[in-house]
Amino acid sequence: MISYEPFYKTLKEKNISTYKLVNAYGISRSLLDRLKHNKPISSVTINDLCTFLDCRVEDILVYIKEDSK
Repeated sequence: MISYEPFYKTLKEKNISTYKLVNAYGISRSLLDRLKHNKPISSVTINDLCTFLDCRVEDILVYIKEDSK
């Protein structure tokens, strides 16, 4: 499973609000909702977020291995 928890930590560290992402960078509220609920996003979007936030992919997402039963 991909978790976007690092994304929110990165926002906090860089003192960037979701309001600023929407209004200054044109990030849609639906994308923020997708991130909040760990839904899939495209690699182009990940690239854009890394560019806007001047960060690495690891600062946006993390892979968490799920238990297979």
